[in-house]
Amino acid sequence: MTKSAITQISLDTLAPGQHAVICAVRAREDIRRRLQELGFLPGAPVDCLMRAPSGDPAAYRICSAVIALRREDAQGIRIAFQSPGRTESEVLSHAT
Repeated sequence: MTKSAITQISLDTLAPGQHAVICAVRAREDIRRRLQELGFLPGAPVDCLMRAPSGDPAAYRICSAVIALRREDAQGIRIAFQSPGRTESEVLSHAT
């Protein structure tokens, strides 16, 4: 498997009902630290539960908690879809 085999997208593009794995958190230091405290860490599974009718904010399940994030904060979180048969460590080892 090559590095290009795994496509990363930002968390704000995850649709309700979709599941992914967090690869990286790229944000201002204070925002990044707060997101990490909430459980948005590389390797953590994340689910999009719902979006507001306007599309912003969205609710995500992470570490057994439901967290609502604004689109601008979710854009700094990079995710990858976990394919069947591919472990989280394989996803993370190919993500940058």
